[in-house]
Amino acid sequence: MFTEIINPRFNETDALGHINNNVYTIWFDLCRQPFLKLFDPTLDPKNMHMILAHTSTDFLREVFYGKDVIVETALEKVGTSSMHFIHGLYQNGQLCTTGKGVMIYFNHITKESMPIPQNIKDELMHHIKTTNWDRTLNL
Repeated sequence: MFTEIINPRFNETDALGHINNNVYTIWFDLCRQPFLKLFDPTLDPKNMHMILAHTSTDFLREVFYGKDVIVETALEKVGTSSMHFIHGLYQNGQLCTTGKGVMIYFNHITKESMPIPQNIKDELMHHIKTTNWDRTLNL
């Protein structure tokens, strides 16, 4: 599991004064980068054989500007060519948002999935989380 601390920006709020729902997708994308670095430490788009196949977000509590958020990102499952991500986002020690994402190891020329190389798959397996997110984060 990887943990990221994000400082919400004022422009990420909406008219209701909380973080806009569309922002979470961007934050979760950022939090998947440590996993992508296992495939290519430089994150060079020319060498990145990944596509995003699915995302979903569940909004449990509002998140506000002015206080850091902590995002924990883990893998729920590693398939032959896929990685199934889970995200737990906390503010003030409370679980506020959860998310899921699926990325596919992909050949951009043939437009088909490819098996994840075994050495990378072995490393990914260290980041499997099988339990639900804790409702509170003990900081």
